[in-house]
Amino acid sequence: MVLRSGQQAVVRVAVATLWARPEAVRPVDAPALSRRTDIAGWISGMTADQRVGECVLSQLLLGERVLIEEVRPDGWVRLVALEQPAAKLDPRGYPGWLPLQQLAEPAEPAPAPPDLVVAAMVTRLHDAPAGAVVLPGVVLGTRLTGAGPVRAGWRPVWVPDREQPLWAPDTHLAPAPSRQPSATEVLAVANRLRDVVYLWGGVSAYGIDCSGLVHLAWRRFGVRLPRDADDQAAATAPVPLGAERPGDLYFFARPGRRVHHIGIVTARPGPHGDRRMLHACYTRRRVLEEPMPAERAATLVGAHRVG
Repeated sequence: MVLRSGQQAVVRVAVATLWARPEAVRPVDAPALSRRTDIAGWISGMTADQRVGECVLSQLLLGERVLIEEVRPDGWVRLVALEQPAAKLDPRGYPGWLPLQQLAEPAEPAPAPPDLVVAAMVTRLHDAPAGAVVLPGVVLGTRLTGAGPVRAGWRPVWVPDREQPLWAPDTHLAPAPSRQPSATEVLAVANRLRDVVYLWGGVSAYGIDCSGLVHLAWRRFGVRLPRDADDQAAATAPVPLGAERPGDLYFFARPGRRVHHIGIVTARPGPHGDRRMLHACYTRRRVLEEPMPAERAATLVGAHRVG
């Protein structure tokens, strides 16, 4: 594989982690850096404090497109994640660093556009129906291209860097949506991520942060929201506080500062202005649904709606 600056590539691992810089990587991060990543093992091997280190920027899913900016001799690549909008950082997408071995050249000729999406929290891809596991840890929201009809409950799919299709349980896949989802549908997906641990920069069912939760829930339905909370605020439409409904978004900011937190509305506001939300909570270090705490209410700056 020869990848060069200015070339597009695709993620070949189930979940790739986007780093602030290669020098920020710690010994505990080894499972996230290999040619076959072990994101579950990586997260379980960290302390709660290690999971919130700002060395991680975001995560990319299998097949996600990137634009290479620089290839270093030590095997690191500086790139832009083209499917994660980040207007304040780069109009093309989210910038950061990945190990070169986690990328592949796009297939030639290119397969048809993805027509399937992983609907299970996590699935595994096999070399044949009920065969050996080739690619574990493929997560909710991953887009795949079907490679033929279902066989005995298994569906073949194309995967980057492989000449032959791999096989997934058909019940773990859904057709790629062709319409704007309802807020109720998106909220139902986000609710399935309750109790997932908080991971700064996380965008998977193994670990996730507040804006990653929103990004992934909408991504499941093919809607490309920005990656960070302040960009998500800029990309959505304000609604008057008091008129919010389940599936809308709450944004939080301190006086004179940009938005730093986001939650998903889970109930219409009560008669006394009491509110509920689902969010990846930094202080509790997990995804939870709860009445909006007083300290959050004090920094609530608005409600927005997608679409």
